[in-house]
Amino acid sequence: MRERTLSRRNAFKGRLLKVDILEVELDNGIRARREIVRHPGAVVIVAERPDGSLVLVRQYRKAIESELLEFCAGTLEPGEKPAACAARELQEETGFTAAAWRKLGLLHLAPGYSEERLHVFHARLRPTPRGGAPDADETLQVVTLSRAEFERRIAAGRITDAKTLAAWTLRCRRLTASRRRRQSTSAPRR
Repeated sequence: MRERTLSRRNAFKGRLLKVDILEVELDNGIRARREIVRHPGAVVIVAERPDGSLVLVRQYRKAIESELLEFCAGTLEPGEKPAACAARELQEETGFTAAAWRKLGLLHLAPGYSEERLHVFHARLRPTPRGGAPDADETLQVVTLSRAEFERRIAAGRITDAKTLAAWTLRCRRLTASRRRRQSTSAPRR
């Protein structure tokens, strides 16, 4: 299945986002209109301390008029590689740096209307934060939770940020897969 673009015009251009209006033709010949949000892409970091606790940030999100507890995340700068963005955002937002990084995957947050790609990383943190410097237009509170408390808050519906929930799912799947591989290589052969 494909849609052929017949025309495209920019309807909005802001500091971060653009919105394009497309006229498309479907495989069956029907024409339709698509409103597409153009976004430079972003990263989210599952930040884990040496004791296994998780580092998150609490911040106010104007779009929903509420505070959210979420994993550290940020938008790619022009020409910036996702791994470099992840390291920058982690240090800026939490003050931590990572001893080890692992890419967990890629997410499309709202492909029905946005091209945004979210790169998911896991960071094993160095023990001590060095001090962060959030962007001037951000107010953040760094929060550390045990895995058990994090899971309790998810189960209670107190953590609702989609990127955080999806990133945690990828982290858990990777951890489970790693354990299975270790078990299969250490199992006695018959």
